[in-house]
Amino acid sequence: MPRPLILFGPCDRHNFGDLLFAHIAAALLPGRELIVAGLVARDLRAWGGHAVRALDEVRTTLGAQPVDLLHIGGEILTCTAWQAAVILQNPQEAPALIAYLEHRPAEQAAWVQRVLGSRDDAPYVVDRRAWTALRRVLYGSVGGVALAQCEPGLQAEVRGKLAAADAVGVRDAETQRQLQAAGLAPQLLPDPAVMVAELFADRLHDRALQGEVAQLVQHLPQGYLAVQCSEDFTDDATLTQLAAQLTQITRETGLGLALFRAGAAPWHDTLATLQRLATRLGRSKVRVFESLQLWDICALIAASRGFAGSSLHGRIVATACALPHVSLRSPAAGTQQGKTAAWAATWEGAAADAVVDAAGLAPAVLRALGQAATARRQLAQALVQRYRRGFERLRDLLDEA
Repeated sequence: MPRPLILFGPCDRHNFGDLLFAHIAAALLPGRELIVAGLVARDLRAWGGHAVRALDEVRTTLGAQPVDLLHIGGEILTCTAWQAAVILQNPQEAPALIAYLEHRPAEQAAWVQRVLGSRDDAPYVVDRRAWTALRRVLYGSVGGVALAQCEPGLQAEVRGKLAAADAVGVRDAETQRQLQAAGLAPQLLPDPAVMVAELFADRLHDRALQGEVAQLVQHLPQGYLAVQCSEDFTDDATLTQLAAQLTQITRETGLGLALFRAGAAPWHDTLATLQRLATRLGRSKVRVFESLQLWDICALIAASRGFAGSSLHGRIVATACALPHVSLRSPAAGTQQGKTAAWAATWEGAAADAVVDAAGLAPAVLRALGQAATARRQLAQALVQRYRRGFERLRDLLDEA
């Protein structure tokens, strides 16, 4: 009889990409006893996620019972304990907490340990050496583009944990290159979100016929661009520049704009930022989409004419649906290659329009909208096939005695 399988990752806070991962793994592992776990216990079913258990509680409950663990995805290799603890907080309370603890290192360290119950520098990366009941430890498709810029202690911890795993899949060539330089042998595997349209097309179609998505489609019958930006874009100058670019897009295409959030955890997206952007755009062809329900967000993108935003998973879901997509570079990113650029370079070729600054959004979107759909459909199918092959190898490892 198969051992229980823990699906572990950052599915314990609201980010629509992270909420998707466990659904995708479950769909590809029918009949398996699954335990969805994060660092803390959270019930995210109201937002389309799972009733997530805390990994420490799972470990205590299972005791010496043999169990497998699959890291289901995310940019977890560079997520520090401080970052992990903050993103698990209430978004309304987090800014004051960050301001208080940021310059009090001793208090910050004690608080982080209380929140996470761990002294690990990289808490979303599990150390099988500390849990003898783990029979298989796998990494499905994880990221760590900025690992080389992290503290040496975190880098060493991550390398040691990965070296002890049975298989490591990474979602971009830059993460792969850095780990190979450290003597590891990770395999490239697309992000799980490439499977959204393949596995859940009927659900997305049904979701688009109800609730806020249906209202949006009715309000913008000419079609719309799904637009998202994180709180990094919140300063007045950036929002004004972004509004000018989006206005040009609507003027030249006739499309409406659906402004949505891809995640509500701290350091992600805020409704206030979208509302301030909407004010600069005028309301006739603009709709602020308020739902944070996972399947509403996916259906919103799937029913759109294309995606423009800073969310990596906004881009990947649009790719899975064979839609035009352009990614926004965070104003705070500078010249550093981020995870979205690394993803695009790995799986879509080094296109100049892969990731653009706010000032270059309109020309990039117009070019993307003008491209033939055949290539997008071929890319979507190729990513599905690549993911299926890679996941089958992981499943074979899990099926071994």
